Amino acid sequence: MLEVRGLHRKYGDLVAVEDVSFRAEPGQMVGLLGPNGAGKTTTVSMIAGLLEPDRGEVLIEGRRVAGDTDPVKRKLGLVPQDLAMHDELSARENLALFGALYALRGAALQRVIDAALELVGLADRAKDRVRTFSGGMKRRLNLAGALLHDPQILLLDEPTVGVDPQSRNAIFTNLEQLKSQGKALVYTTHYMEEAERLCDRIIIIDHGRVIANDTLEAVRRLVPAVNLIEVDLENPGEDGWYGPLRMVDGVDSVELQGNLLRVAMRNLSETSPRVLEWLRANGRTYTHLASQRADLETVFLTLTGRSVRNA
Repeated sequence: MLEVRGLHRKYGDLVAVEDVSFRAEPGQMVGLLGPNGAGKTTTVSMIAGLLEPDRGEVLIEGRRVAGDTDPVKRKLGLVPQDLAMHDELSARENLALFGALYALRGAALQRVIDAALELVGLADRAKDRVRTFSGGMKRRLNLAGALLHDPQILLLDEPTVGVDPQSRNAIFTNLEQLKSQGKALVYTTHYMEEAERLCDRIIIIDHGRVIANDTLEAVRRLVPAVNLIEVDLENPGEDGWYGPLRMVDGVDSVELQGNLLRVAMRNLSETSPRVLEWLRANGRTYTHLASQRADLETVFLTLTGRSVRNA
């Protein structure tokens, strides 16, 4: 539904976005991840037509977007990072203003306003001024404003910044519902736990370049040892006995600290049975077994050498 090809943007001598390409299909949420300053917002702004790329193109349903007034842009909805609401107007009045910008009028406008407010859980606050809303409620209203014209592609630029956990979960529920309706969503964030919960495909951007573009599990496998099992041994024995364990197919590293044996591997389901069989064959018994896997923040740190939340 959405295809981005080779987007490039400079600000003077600073290259903000360099050769960014990806696709977003119907019913799919694509996560654009990276630290502040990585180029996420610039990329979204070029997709939305707010910035003109120095080179590259954006295609919607196979058609190249040509300029600000291209009618195909009506298929896009944008939830900007900055709140775009008027505090002295009510929630309904704010949405009426946004709807008018899309040439919605009369009963049709009222129907879509009602539906948007219901979706984001603000129907009971429709007549209240936005200045009385919490930060999370304003974020939800911001989302409602992008849905009035029923876009097929939704661009969300860090839509949960500064919101409380309850509002964040409400936004997540809204987005999962929109995805189930067949909409394509592009979601920028530097909160890795959000991407792990929501996104079908992960694109990691650093210094304006795409350094990973795949499913969540495939991106996890980019780190040298994505999975770890920890075994509490009853009889750890002399130091060094576990050396041959490193030769088991699929094992990346082995470490023993006291009674705790840590074995790192790429594929947990394939390699962990071999490890446990090796321990049994070598007379090692254990009282507890646990597994871990690398989260996206660990993957990002491995790929870039810097923390995901630092620019």
